[in-house]
Amino acid sequence: MPEVPPDFPRAWVEFVNPDDVDEVLRCDLTWLTSSYTCIFGSGCAGIYASAPDVGCCTLGAHFADADDEKRVAGFVEQLTSEVWQHRPARMVKERDWIETDDDGERKTRTIEVDGQQACVFHNRVGFAGGAGCALHILALHQGRNPLETKPDVCWQLPLRRTFRDVERQDGTTYTEVSIGEYDRRGWGPGGHDLDWYCTGNPVAHVAAEPLYVTSRAELVALMGEGAYAELAHHCEAHIRSRSALAIHPADPR
Repeated sequence: MPEVPPDFPRAWVEFVNPDDVDEVLRCDLTWLTSSYTCIFGSGCAGIYASAPDVGCCTLGAHFADADDEKRVAGFVEQLTSEVWQHRPARMVKERDWIETDDDGERKTRTIEVDGQQACVFHNRVGFAGGAGCALHILALHQGRNPLETKPDVCWQLPLRRTFRDVERQDGTTYTEVSIGEYDRRGWGPGGHDLDWYCTGNPVAHVAAEPLYVTSRAELVALMGEGAYAELAHHCEAHIRSRSALAIHPADPR
């Protein structure tokens, strides 16, 4: 199915973070009440036609900061060959899973297997331990939520959080935290060159429950329990009024 254009009417809500009066949440109700769900392994065509089985793991993952990298490193030490297809036989070293890009930014290493480029943690189809992210599989084996083990950018996608400092007319200031859709443009200029992308594609808008429910854990991690409770209230009100407010055009009608 064709993707919908990224620009269409959206309904947004703004509210003060109940746990931080200096922070205002700005949330895309159209996106958060959509029926989007990740369809990796169930119809995902991958962001590049040359690597259809690796989803959005083709480019590897950039670390948000040193804390993000340190947290992931702790779980890399726990990966065995049973859950990580490309684990070296010897003790794992930093160079086995970290590299720097052309701008000197640190990220997970990418490797090529059977002509498909992907993150070193991506297990290929047919691997006995399971296809997909080894760090994700580790989390499930340990009874954890995968957001604990994976790089920030991996578990946040396709939610996008941005920050902006705002000055009111009276001279007071606050931090605006926006929670919205990580569409093609979130990948930077190269996002327009992706062969396929999920958030605006109707084939990925098939969840039985809205995104704010299915991604509760991720949203709580991004905004806090109090703010999530407030968001859920607004999402519920938006759903009740869907006939009068903007609906994601990729959702079934």
